[in-house]
Amino acid sequence: MIWNEPNNKSHWDPEVDPDWSKFADTVSRTGAAIRAVNPGVTRVLGGMSPIDPMWVKRLEGHGCLDAVDVLAVHGFPLDWNLWSIHEWPNKIAEIEAVTDKPVWVTEVGVGSFGAEEVQVFGVEKTAELLIGRVPRIYWYSLFDLPQEWGATTRHREAEGSSYYRHFYMGLIRADGTPKPSLDSYAKVASEMGLMQWFHYLDPRLDDAVEWMKRLGTKKLRTGLSWADSFRPDALGWFDRQMEALQDFDTTVTFCFTPEHLGIQPHHTSAARDPQAFADFCAQMIERYAPKVATPVTETVAA
Repeated sequence: MIWNEPNNKSHWDPEVDPDWSKFADTVSRTGAAIRAVNPGVTRVLGGMSPIDPMWVKRLEGHGCLDAVDVLAVHGFPLDWNLWSIHEWPNKIAEIEAVTDKPVWVTEVGVGSFGAEEVQVFGVEKTAELLIGRVPRIYWYSLFDLPQEWGATTRHREAEGSSYYRHFYMGLIRADGTPKPSLDSYAKVASEMGLMQWFHYLDPRLDDAVEWMKRLGTKKLRTGLSWADSFRPDALGWFDRQMEALQDFDTTVTFCFTPEHLGIQPHHTSAARDPQAFADFCAQMIERYAPKVATPVTETVAA
């Protein structure tokens, strides 16, 4: 996946790139770089949030959609979006109307901020509305975000309850105890994947793998951070993460600009050199999803 929520200012700075032309250039370069390393890898456009067909048309006008194979959407109708959970099929149809590419739901979630019973309803209604409607669904998330870590968003506590909802999206509490919604998810785990970010040197990695195998989860979406690639022993951490996740059908999200490489010194900024991001993605594909040579079959005449 190329970036995360690029039409959300918490993840892509619109002041640096108001018309998404820099983002489109980044997508074009990255899609080409990934294809050059391994043509068999499915290239997913970073999940849009909000779900916006006009944004898709804008990117189409910039000519970058040929560099991806799948479009993705994110939705949180009981927490952040201003539409009903029952509108999910219509939201999918809005994007299908402006593309001939498959549409995946790469983040969908309902938090337990107000009541854990609401999250149980959210898992069950989401499964009812989306399983069979789209090729892939990823529930956000397995674990609650520990409050001491802080959420990746631009306005933090100024967002009021919207900010604090970030810490209640998991099926498992930050102390490691399961919520009632985990039982609801377990019933559909083979059909609904999980989206779980793993922070640099995340101590939850092994527990996550154990939980996902116990639940029967088949598909996982996570991330490899370009910014993290400049931390000490970054490749060692990436190797450990990807080895731990090797038994899952994994969609890896590439995102987060290193501060020293951005037009502005922030992880949401477009890069000064978008090819540097494309090169990072190509290196990660070469390392973790290289092209496998097709064996040559020799035909011997009788």
